[in-house]
Amino acid sequence: REKGSPLLPSRAHAHARPARRFTDEVSRRGPVVSRTRVTEFVVAVVPHALPRRVWFEARAMRPLEESEIQQVFEKLFKFVGKNLKNIVDRADQPHCFRLHKKRVYYVREDMMKRATSIARESLVSLGVCVGKFTHSDKFKLTIGALELLAAHAKHKMWVKPTSEMSFLYGNHLLKSGLGRITENTPANQGVVVFSMSDIPLGFGVAAKSTQDCRKLDASSIVAFHQADVGEYLRAEDDMVQGKKE
Repeated sequence: REKGSPLLPSRAHAHARPARRFTDEVSRRGPVVSRTRVTEFVVAVVPHALPRRVWFEARAMRPLEESEIQQVFEKLFKFVGKNLKNIVDRADQPHCFRLHKKRVYYVREDMMKRATSIARESLVSLGVCVGKFTHSDKFKLTIGALELLAAHAKHKMWVKPTSEMSFLYGNHLLKSGLGRITENTPANQGVVVFSMSDIPLGFGVAAKSTQDCRKLDASSIVAFHQADVGEYLRAEDDMVQGKKE
């Protein structure tokens, strides 16, 4: 249209409209977009329509959203029950949960405030990493949460010395390796696994209740493995985000 026409879109709208059309196209078609089309979109739109902060938004340290904190609390509640209140409202030092690069950290509030002075792309870790969100946005507890779970766990299992190495290599806990179990542990409940000297080794999910465990044969599974301290050696590169790079 002519330059003075009232229907002529402004410069900001001119750059925003291609972005909306491209976003709609990706939403409809999913990842089936040609590489050339993506390159043209980035070159044409980024300088004006997408500021630099947008590209780091997903990687920035931030408080968890309501849906995210709900997933985190549900996982923790499975292991600690009503003791979750003692984790959230600590009497000694205030702590909070923060999300950074898809990982959830349990950190002191004073440390979190100091971390805000570090550039987002330079911040590697802070506090204790208790879990991470997968590519499908499902939360998963990691071995970093072991100390927190062990201090507040409702249900526990103790593994015999002869079966410690098997569990530390990522295998499920069998009845033959079970030394003790807390009373009234229900099936499908989160349990923390200790050595017979009360050293936390990992955590998992109870396959059977306390009563059923007494009736099982030696080769039956009593706890499904989820994480163990052996991961600090087996999966060392995954402990810190970006170490492989």
